[in-house]
Amino acid sequence: MTTAADALSALDARGWTLGVAESLTGGAVAAELVSVPGASSVLLGAVVAYATPVKHTLLGVDEHLLSTQGPVRAEVARQMAVGVRRAVRVDGRDADVGVSTTGIAGPDSPDGQPVGTVHIAVVTPIASRTEAFVFAGDRAAVRSQAVDAALALLSRLARE
Repeated sequence: MTTAADALSALDARGWTLGVAESLTGGAVAAELVSVPGASSVLLGAVVAYATPVKHTLLGVDEHLLSTQGPVRAEVARQMAVGVRRAVRVDGRDADVGVSTTGIAGPDSPDGQPVGTVHIAVVTPIASRTEAFVFAGDRAAVRSQAVDAALALLSRLARE
């Protein structure tokens, strides 16, 4: 069973729905999830908030936080995960769980943080967790590792 399938199975067992907010992964987390047959029973939708202002306007990330600290922060990832739950609401009901990715895939860093810096967050009805990473490799490798880490964190929290 893939990590995506494991995460979806754990969420489905709890009756939880999911929203995905991505920046550096550009939709790759959602793509992994929808590759699993039956994903539609859990996944409500996904938002690729690649441009920093979209993190605020669509996901509700604090504008001051973005302007003073930048988009590659643990708190930004947490707020993205919270915000996507609202963004994908269905019939007035927010998604139960949000997962998000934000980071610097390279080749350059706009704010001096190391290329490969990634923050991932998962927010569930009972827990909120962020994890920080500095992945090695080129742009594709960083993005791939970020997808794997996001799905692993999602799977762990869905099972707690």
